[in-house]
Amino acid sequence: MAGFSPKTEKIISAGIDIGTSTTKLVISEFSLTNVAGSMHVPRIEIVDKQVLYKSPIFSTPLKDHVTIDVAKVVGIVKSEYEQAGIVPSQIETGAVIITGETATKDNAREMIDYLSNEAGEFLVATAGPDLEGIIAAKGSGAYEFSGTNDKVTANIDIGGGTANIAVYKSQELLGTCTLHIGGRLLEFQNGQVSSISPPIQKLLTAHNQQLSIGDDWQSPAVDFVLTFMVQYLSSILTREATDEEASLLLGHLPNWQEEVEVISFSGGISECMYQHESVHNTQTEYSDMGMQLAEVLQNDERLQEFTWLEPIETVRATVLGAGMQTTEISGATIQVSPTDLPMKNVPVYHFSFDQSFQIGAERLEEKITEAINMFDAYHEGQNFALYISQLPHMSFQAIQQLAADIIQMMERRPNPDLPIVLILQTDHARVLGQTLMALNVRQSVICIDQIVVEHGDYIDIGRVLESGVVPVVVKTLTFHSS
Repeated sequence: MAGFSPKTEKIISAGIDIGTSTTKLVISEFSLTNVAGSMHVPRIEIVDKQVLYKSPIFSTPLKDHVTIDVAKVVGIVKSEYEQAGIVPSQIETGAVIITGETATKDNAREMIDYLSNEAGEFLVATAGPDLEGIIAAKGSGAYEFSGTNDKVTANIDIGGGTANIAVYKSQELLGTCTLHIGGRLLEFQNGQVSSISPPIQKLLTAHNQQLSIGDDWQSPAVDFVLTFMVQYLSSILTREATDEEASLLLGHLPNWQEEVEVISFSGGISECMYQHESVHNTQTEYSDMGMQLAEVLQNDERLQEFTWLEPIETVRATVLGAGMQTTEISGATIQVSPTDLPMKNVPVYHFSFDQSFQIGAERLEEKITEAINMFDAYHEGQNFALYISQLPHMSFQAIQQLAADIIQMMERRPNPDLPIVLILQTDHARVLGQTLMALNVRQSVICIDQIVVEHGDYIDIGRVLESGVVPVVVKTLTFHSS
């Protein structure tokens, strides 16, 4: 319509990353506009984005090896808000993400619950290792790079306690793997070993290596650990690793089938390699093997056989991966339980049928199990949305089979009473939702369609509008540099 001037709304987003080694915060501003025009169904998109404030990089405050110092973390956040010139009431979206070994601390849940109540309207995610790798790949630029070429690209995010690998091709997630590789797994003080993490102690014992608290930091056993870490990472990337050398494996072996061609490093170890950050922006001291690990990685002959991609972001990849959001409107062919709406902060798992119902049906159990393990790794009752794409034309019998299989698999969730949340790429939502209801599914059902989401996204689903559609806020955990 001629003369249509869409209204622009600005919102403030905060990202807070509490990692094994470092804690950091980013404040951003997003401009949202209705791009559909006055005569069409509203479609709100982010049309501009700007980083307003980046905090220094702080050492994560811990009371001891198993407890986060909540008061000091909150103190950092409040102080940085003041430096940025904002108050919590201005924060409308964002993420508090506890990553690496910090997510396993005794009071990790207390930490994120407290911050989510005190620091603004946050999307809160205790990122399990697979999800953390996905977020980091987006923040580092590896995900975006994979969409500009046909290369299989692996991002390796190495912090203080873990190396989280996410492999992409054409922006499609091919697989993940997480390792006990990180700068803080051995710590030093005054030139001596001051801390040996359990995974490293297990590795040393398995290989008859001797290392004790108080030993010289240049001990041959330290060199052994560094060399083994890098060699094991190489064997993981080439899918040559086996369960026999599982001392450093956290979870499953590599689950991608393609040969990795390009590698990118993010995280604190990446910062040791590329030194993107100004020394004035970093308030951490290296008292671990991070610098040594970075050097060994850069000089490893097997790793040099890959093409190396310098990341857009190093140590900030995860925190800058938090908070991008856009809003979409579902299709009109939906089936929802109005009493369960609005629904906020539901993580998304993407499963493609690849236009073959038989192949998709055979893989459904495996994929739903993987989603449960990814998003509810600590059995806290975290729900997820299953996004199903590339469904072929389905007969009535096929739809009934799919509905029955979904009911059976969703009963295996740690909390099976949670609503079943389904997102369909095509307009099958109403027929699938009604079939679920006809099969007397005991859970409530939220089944929407024509929304494009992917692994690592979080969604908010609003109340049903008069037109019969629902607004869906897609919180894509990625940050694209301009």
